[in-house]
Amino acid sequence: MKKKNRWILTIGILVLISVATGIFYRQTVQSTTQENVVLSKEDHIKRDLSVAGKTYQESVNIAAIGDILIHDTVFLDAATADGFDFKPMFSHVKDTLTKPDILLANQETILGGVELGLSGYPTFNSPREVGDALIDAGVDIVSTANNHTLDKGEKGIQSSMSYLSEVGLPYVGSFKNAEDQQRLRILNHNGINIAYLSYTYGTNGIPVPEGKDFLVNLIDKAAMKEEIHRAKDVADVVVMSIHWGNEYQRFPDSIQEEIAHFIVNEGVDIVFGHHPHVLQPMEWIQADDGRKAFVVYSLGNFLSGQMWDFKDIGGMVSLDIIKKITPTGSTIELANPEFNPTYVSSSGQRNYQVVPLEQAGKYGLEHAQSKYEEIMGHMTEPLKKAD
Repeated sequence: MKKKNRWILTIGILVLISVATGIFYRQTVQSTTQENVVLSKEDHIKRDLSVAGKTYQESVNIAAIGDILIHDTVFLDAATADGFDFKPMFSHVKDTLTKPDILLANQETILGGVELGLSGYPTFNSPREVGDALIDAGVDIVSTANNHTLDKGEKGIQSSMSYLSEVGLPYVGSFKNAEDQQRLRILNHNGINIAYLSYTYGTNGIPVPEGKDFLVNLIDKAAMKEEIHRAKDVADVVVMSIHWGNEYQRFPDSIQEEIAHFIVNEGVDIVFGHHPHVLQPMEWIQADDGRKAFVVYSLGNFLSGQMWDFKDIGGMVSLDIIKKITPTGSTIELANPEFNPTYVSSSGQRNYQVVPLEQAGKYGLEHAQSKYEEIMGHMTEPLKKAD
């Protein structure tokens, strides 16, 4: 009898355990299933992946340096056992030069190489290794329209252009042929298209060969207007690198100012000036259509054999291009212009090095700090007045 009761009790306990287990299992499955259902319900709020009604902003920091003017003392200093090496001359400013997204340099001398015979002033021809050093230092494009473009004639231009094409360094201002001249130089970064143009006031009296105007862009308002409008149609921003002004004059003349306003009103947004071999100030210009354009009248010498009277002081100018995209279109804003002055240090026309002006005291420049402050005031004062 006791065995029977124990058996019944055991069965009852097992039944209760089974029922409890079943309830727990069913509740667990139901909870899991309901969670999955909730996450996959058709009426669950879905993320809107369309771009309608949204605003985006992209930016690019662009910069420019002045004349790369390779006198014979400079390329002789760069000579090695098997060629030339200019890279050490940029080593102290390489970190600064590689910061911008896009950097332009004014390559004032032909890079025709030893095959054409190296030479300095007054008719320059430089080692091709200059270009290698510029690429290594962070330069993305060179302007080549200047008063020394025809120093070695058409042969020099073709040799230089061939080399630049070979190493993949974009150039603008002198060209291989008419088709090359018509091809706009547009660089893109973060979805912002920037067109680069380049013109010069002349070629030191050396005539452009008849029928070969493509060899160098000469300042001509009709030609400039046509190309600016063409560039404006396909680019967000138009940059003009221009060779103008009077040598060794620290302020722009009335012709520079008139041309600056002309090209800005035709559509240029940024002007990088060259040729005076000394620095000339930066300023904002208000275009007739309401745009705010940026002009630096001269970036001076960045690397050259010239010395004293401000000819060994140059620098890098940079600014931000901000593109805002909205449902109704896009806008461009120029902002945050900065100037980093540099000094070309040398000793007995040897050991040429481009160094930050603020640190130039360590490289032999007397009163470097006061010179730095003077140059910064000279370059930025017009910007402060505009603000």
